[in-house]
Amino acid sequence: MKYFIKIIRTKTFSFALAFLIQLAFIFFIMRYLSHLSDVIYNTLTFISVLMCIWVFNRDSDSASKTLWIFLILLFPFFGGVLYLLFAERRIPKQLMIKTRFNEQEHIRYGVKNKDILDTCKDDMLKKMIHMAWNTGYFSVYPNSELQYYPTGEGQYSALIDELQKAKRFIFIETFIINKGLMWDSILSILLEKVREGVDIRLMWDDVGSINYVDSKYAKWLNKQGIKTYMFNPAKYSLAIHQNNRDHRKIIVIDGEVAFTGGQNIADEYINGIRRFGYWKDMGCMIRGKAVEQFTITFLQLWNFQSHSITSAEQFVLPDAFFKHTEKNDGYIIPFSDSPTDENYTGKDFHLNMLQNCQEYFWASTPYLVLDTEMIDALSLAVDNGIDVRIIIPGIPDKKTVYQVTIANVHSLVRKGVKIYIFEPGFLHGKVCIADDTSAVVGTVNMDSRSYYLNYECGIWMYKNKALVDIKQDFENMFEACHEVTLEEVNNTNPVLRILRSFLRITSPLL
Repeated sequence: MKYFIKIIRTKTFSFALAFLIQLAFIFFIMRYLSHLSDVIYNTLTFISVLMCIWVFNRDSDSASKTLWIFLILLFPFFGGVLYLLFAERRIPKQLMIKTRFNEQEHIRYGVKNKDILDTCKDDMLKKMIHMAWNTGYFSVYPNSELQYYPTGEGQYSALIDELQKAKRFIFIETFIINKGLMWDSILSILLEKVREGVDIRLMWDDVGSINYVDSKYAKWLNKQGIKTYMFNPAKYSLAIHQNNRDHRKIIVIDGEVAFTGGQNIADEYINGIRRFGYWKDMGCMIRGKAVEQFTITFLQLWNFQSHSITSAEQFVLPDAFFKHTEKNDGYIIPFSDSPTDENYTGKDFHLNMLQNCQEYFWASTPYLVLDTEMIDALSLAVDNGIDVRIIIPGIPDKKTVYQVTIANVHSLVRKGVKIYIFEPGFLHGKVCIADDTSAVVGTVNMDSRSYYLNYECGIWMYKNKALVDIKQDFENMFEACHEVTLEEVNNTNPVLRILRSFLRITSPLL
C-alpha cells in the first residue's frame, strides 16, 4: 500500500493521469459524434482511410507506420488525432529559425571535410564523411585525442579532474540529474567556478528528471550564478513535442575537453547506489579540435530554450591552439541527431558500420527495440558471414520495454545473431565496434526512441587508438555474459510469446 501511495504522489503519475483524462475526453467526443448520424460516422471513417494512406506514404520507419495505421483503423478518426499529437513531426517556428542558425555554425567549421576528402583513398572513411555531412553538416577531425572509459566510475573520476581545471566555461547537457553524491560533488565545483568568473551553463531534460528536480531547483541554480534551463518542460496539456526528449549527454570544458556517453548525473551511474545489480556504463573524453562540434551541438538546444541566440564563435578555440596536440592516425566524427528533421543520423551510423564491416559487428545496448529495416540489416550481415553480437542487460530497469527487447532477441537468435545477457546487472552503455577499425560511443540506443524520437549525440571513431580498449571491454563483457541459445528461444512459454508479440506492435510508443 505504501508503494502504491508513493507512486500516486509522483509527478510522473499526475502527468500520466492528466494525459489519460484528456485522451478519454477526446475519445468519447469522437464516439458521441460518430453515433449522431450515419453521415458523420461515414465522414469520420473516410477521413481515417485518407489518414492511413497519408501515414503509409510518410517518410518513416515501417514499425511506426504499422502501429499508427492499426490504431487509426481500430479507432476511426480518434486514432488520427493520436497520430497528430504524438507522431507528427512539426517544427516550431522558433526551433526552425535557431536550427538553421545552428546548421550555419556547423557549415562554418566544416570546411576541413573537403581537404580530407581530396586526399582520402579510404572508401569506408569517405562514406562516413559524406554521410555525416549530408545528414547534419558534421565534420571529420584528425589528430584529436580520445580516451575510452569502460565504467561510469572511471569517467566520473576523469570528469571531476577536468572540471576543477576549468578557466573559461563549462557546458553541461544531460537527460537525468538527481541529487546525491555524484551531483553534489559536481555542484560544489560549479559553485566554486562561478565565484571565479567561469561561465557555467546547465541543461537537463524535464521528463528525464521529472521525479528528481523541478523548476524551483532550476531557479535556485540560476540565483547561484549557474545559468540553467530545463529542456522542453512537461505540461499537463496534450502537446506534439512532449514525446521528443533531450537524451544527449554532453559536457564541454573551456573548448578543450568534451565528454559524452551513456552516463547521466545520478549515483547509480557510478554505483554509488545499487538499483539493478552492478550498473555498467561506458563513455569517452575527447581533447582537441573535435571538441568544437560538441560546443555547437550544446548551443543548438540552449538557444532553443533561451530568448537569445548565442554564437559558438566566442567559445570555439582557433586551430593554432591545438597545434601541439598529439598526432595519431585516427579520425573522429562527433555527431548529433534531432527528431525534427528527416534524417536518422544515429541509426545511419549503425547501419553504415554494419553494412561495411568484413569480419564482425559487436554492440551493447540497454534496450533492443528494432524495426524491420534494422532486423533485416542484422540478419543480412549474418548471412554474409559477419560475426554479429549484441549485449543486453541481465537486470532490466524498465520491465515492459525489456519484454519487447526479449521478443526481438528471440527473433534475432533465430536469424543467427548472437545475443549475450550481461548477468552482473544493468548494462546502460551504447557502444558499437566493427572490424577493429571503427566504433561508435554515445547516447544512441538500438531502439526506436533513440533512432526516431529523441535528441541524441555520439562519436564515430576510425582507426583510433581507443579501439583496442573498446574491443577489450567487449571481450571482458562476453566473459560475464550468458549467450541466449536457440533451445531457450523455442522453449518460451506460449502465453508470454503472445504477450511479447503484442508489445512489439506498440514498441514505437515505448
